Amino acid sequence: MNLFGHDNQWLMVDCGITFDEPLILKHGCAVGPKYDVVCADPTFITRQKETLAGIVITHAHEDHIGALPHLWQRFKCPVYTTPYTAEILRRKLRNTANQNMPIIEVVSNQVVDIGAFNVQWVPMTHSIPEPHGLIIRTEAGNIFHTADWKIDNHPVTGKAFKEQPFKQLSKENILAMICDSTNATKSGYSVSEGACYRGLKQLVDGAEGRVVVGCFSSNIARLITLAKIAKNTGRYLVLLGRSLQNTVGAAKATGHWPEDLTIIDAYHSGYLPSNEVLAVATGSQGEPRAAMSRLAQDNYRDLSLDEGDLVIFSSIIIPGNEKDVETLIKAFKARKIKTVLSDDSALPIHASGHPCEEELKLMYSWVRPQVAVPTHGEEMHMQRNAYLAKQSKVLRTLTGQNGDIFLLAPQLGVKRQAIKTGRIALQNN
Repeated sequence: MNLFGHDNQWLMVDCGITFDEPLILKHGCAVGPKYDVVCADPTFITRQKETLAGIVITHAHEDHIGALPHLWQRFKCPVYTTPYTAEILRRKLRNTANQNMPIIEVVSNQVVDIGAFNVQWVPMTHSIPEPHGLIIRTEAGNIFHTADWKIDNHPVTGKAFKEQPFKQLSKENILAMICDSTNATKSGYSVSEGACYRGLKQLVDGAEGRVVVGCFSSNIARLITLAKIAKNTGRYLVLLGRSLQNTVGAAKATGHWPEDLTIIDAYHSGYLPSNEVLAVATGSQGEPRAAMSRLAQDNYRDLSLDEGDLVIFSSIIIPGNEKDVETLIKAFKARKIKTVLSDDSALPIHASGHPCEEELKLMYSWVRPQVAVPTHGEEMHMQRNAYLAKQSKVLRTLTGQNGDIFLLAPQLGVKRQAIKTGRIALQNN
């Protein structure tokens, strides 16, 4: 939940959630009980909601969109986003009191005036359809907010990354670049989403029984890759988990799902020969109520796994989930079901959606902002991002914590802990 302020108005960029987290973090460590769904405390802006000109959602990942259906009644202002993200949002709003939310759809490179802010949507590549960065222009200066991104020349869904638009930004005298730091500590370049096909297909080719793949349900590109593998290996693709079905439904509704790739109803999967089943399941992080855990315990309604079947983890293990994933793998192995983690595969079977060191340095060299403001990561990631910005000849960097106000014009500075921030628990979706 980012807030940009100018001329006594605010613009909110993204409004996300996290799962199974405490409300209190001290020095990066969790303190107290965990809650199913957690978001940033919006008290600061709700107390002055009349100054909130609008909300922009950069893409449809839960950590960017998930809190909006819960919190919008506190804001009651227009929401701007692209068609796919709008479709995901409308599906979340069904059976809620917020179905009257004004959602204004925009397209790549469109420019919209939102109060005192002139906002342009810049197409990026990431692990979801229609990811966008933002150019936020004001009388005080121009900001480039990258949101989540990577350099991907073969993104599976959407267009390949193009560097020219970012080189053009160097001519716009960008005051500050607010930049994704998630993979700033990783050297080199990120793996292309398109590179996952070969590794996943090799594993499916070598499997004699059923194959279940766990991946993040929002990753339409990975789902398209698996649908292609199913088609090319004589298997039927099955989706196990409501969030997967909802994601594919939104992709079909907005033209992001290839018409020649079919999915069968999960109910039919239990009646197929084992070597004809390729299932994708929710719960790759060991979530106890998700499909993967229920498969491991052999209590999933539509599908049962047997000895010799294969479970592939086409995802990273998010820090903090190691024990849950380990418990899940032990449950599969106890039933003699094979497992493959992404780190165990010689070929890529997972690709991050965030930039590594060389990509960050390239982006800084293209945009040439006056100031770098790392965001979206832990302290070590943001500090590394700031270091890379300086290596790329960005003269000033600003780093801080939640609650700091970053002053960009007319003078540069940071007001430390100027706003009281925190977390609140939300009801389950």
